[in-house]
Amino acid sequence: MGFPSPSSSFTSAFILIVVPLIFPLLTLTASQSSLCRTSCGDIPINYPFGVDDGCGSPYYRKILACSYGQLQLRTPSGTYPVRSISYSDPHVLLADPFMWNCLDGNDFRPTRPFSLDTSTHFSLSSLNDYLFFNCSPEHVVIAPKPIFCERFPDRCDSSCDSASYLCRNLPECRSALASGTSCCSYYPKATESLRLMLKYCASYTSVHWKNVGETRPYDQVPEYGIRVDFDIPVTTSCLRCQDVSKGGGRCGFDTKTQSFLCLCDQGNVTTYCKDPNVSWHSKKNGVVAGTLSAVSVAGAVGIGAGVWYYLRKVKAIAPVTHGVQSNENRLF
Repeated sequence: MGFPSPSSSFTSAFILIVVPLIFPLLTLTASQSSLCRTSCGDIPINYPFGVDDGCGSPYYRKILACSYGQLQLRTPSGTYPVRSISYSDPHVLLADPFMWNCLDGNDFRPTRPFSLDTSTHFSLSSLNDYLFFNCSPEHVVIAPKPIFCERFPDRCDSSCDSASYLCRNLPECRSALASGTSCCSYYPKATESLRLMLKYCASYTSVHWKNVGETRPYDQVPEYGIRVDFDIPVTTSCLRCQDVSKGGGRCGFDTKTQSFLCLCDQGNVTTYCKDPNVSWHSKKNGVVAGTLSAVSVAGAVGIGAGVWYYLRKVKAIAPVTHGVQSNENRLF
């Protein structure tokens, strides 16, 4: 087997040093804003959310994840599949595979309490109802609530309503429970109260009231799932960035400082895409995680020329070793 010639060694060294420097810089011509995915499966991803770091609002950073076309939301109690997102009536509808559903019947699987991080801009919707099954009457107050509780809930004791509409009309399966199985409706004010309820109940489920756009009282129908409301932070910077007349950028943030960035096709700016004061040839702003530092291609060519000159000089003065690379003349 022969040894590589000095010429081929020089070529290999040039490729190993220069190409890695130049190739990434060529990718800077790609759209910066295109790094932010606009959907996951069939669910649109709009501001304030983002599944790619640096996209959307930093208030919701790393809360949503997209895996194999399935959008998921992370909370302290686990990761939950997202069924839908509404931006006009801001809320996220979640599915909890640990909760009871109609297919379970009287098979009450072990469950866990759902919780949200109180430091985020998420909140449990008041349109959720929680049904608890086979609760211990020694530890849980189970009683039908008087009619006036609907108008004056603050005058009612915290009891689990055994005569609730949902217990008598379970969504999708009106009579899924066998006779003798108790059901009551209770809205936990905090995770701790939910945890205590589950300590003395066999299982639970969440039902939210979905608006179907009909006239009252038929405008809402019950559906299994957890509705989580969210805030949309509105800032002048973001509105200006999204303004089509100003370039129609996407709102994002610097992944190191979390300060606002407008993501444009040409790069990232702190103002808006068509700002006449911005020079796209010397981007000094931070970039979305996953993009590359804005070193100019001309600089890369200069580096490549310097390396080429250096290698030519080494080749000229290197001793002839007949293909044997010694420690004295090793380049790497």
